[in-house]
Amino acid sequence: MTKSGSSAASPTTTAFYAQAAISFGLALAAVTAGIVYLPLDGWVRGFLALGMLYLVTSAFTLAKCVRDRQDETSVVSRVDQARLDKLLAEHDPFKTTV
Repeated sequence: MTKSGSSAASPTTTAFYAQAAISFGLALAAVTAGIVYLPLDGWVRGFLALGMLYLVTSAFTLAKCVRDRQDETSVVSRVDQARLDKLLAEHDPFKTTV
């Protein structure tokens, strides 16, 4: 029996994970350096830094929510597939009912 209907996600490779982490670190460092070296008053830099911190934390929260929703739908899909496989395995077309 093929599993063409199931959408099993492939695991993330180590290289992709490392690339994403390095990219995030470089972007965060670049924006932080930009805020530090802006020719502005301290309170304006503080405001920009708080805005950047809020943006980063909300991006993590959004990514977690998207991941949780995807995990939830894949679990439901796997449970439905298991139920269907069980019904098909137990079905005997040649069984006669009396």
